[in-house]
Amino acid sequence: MSILKDLLLVNKSTLKKTLKLFMSNWIIVFTGFVYTLLNIALMIVMNVIFRIPIIRFFSGIVSFIATSAMISNYLYLLSQIIRYGKVTLQDFKEGFTVYLWKIYGVLFIGWAASFLFDRIIAPLIYSINLSLAGTISFIISFLVLVLVNALPESIYQKHYSAWDTVTYAFNFVKENWIEWFVPNIIMLGLFYLVTGNVIKDVLAISSGFFFNFSIKGILLYVIGQIMFSFIMIYRGILFDVLSTSTRRKRAFMQHLYK
Repeated sequence: MSILKDLLLVNKSTLKKTLKLFMSNWIIVFTGFVYTLLNIALMIVMNVIFRIPIIRFFSGIVSFIATSAMISNYLYLLSQIIRYGKVTLQDFKEGFTVYLWKIYGVLFIGWAASFLFDRIIAPLIYSINLSLAGTISFIISFLVLVLVNALPESIYQKHYSAWDTVTYAFNFVKENWIEWFVPNIIMLGLFYLVTGNVIKDVLAISSGFFFNFSIKGILLYVIGQIMFSFIMIYRGILFDVLSTSTRRKRAFMQHLYK
């Protein structure tokens, strides 16, 4: 099967399934509002509690755990939608802990890599060329966004440790980069054209999209949440198809993707 035919076949099937699942699980759109409120509440609590110098040291750990819990919650809801076709209030209650420590481990790996770069590599670059450091930092961030782009889906669809999850996401992108990025670039391009927002972080799930209190700002926020939810369901279905089949297998079983 040609690449173009495979792309059309897989994405036609994925779009059909996504529309069906999104229409029956539209409630997931409102999770963005919940995470935004939880983030605001967390910032208020941390500003009050961690003013005390002795316990300020633990603020980073608490923030990491809280962020991991919200990402876990959203990924669990996606998992339930893709696996069972529906989500319940009970799923929302349970979701904060399901992938908590796996996500904490993934975030820690990212933090450790960033720490090493800032403390060891960046000073060396600064000493050579100050402007070059910013360029290299941008390139590294872009490469991370590309090379482990399927990290959210790898977390909730594959049962691996934190490190193995990161390496699996990398290998998945390496093996399926055409089939994965063509629809993703189109969707993210549309997302940017409509909302003006760029998704720069593969785990920017729990942050929501902050808005200004104008009619236009609120409207764009709502549209952004709808589009983001649709994109994440689409990605989940697409990942499931690509990670459990090859182009040859899909050509042999193409009647299943119609």
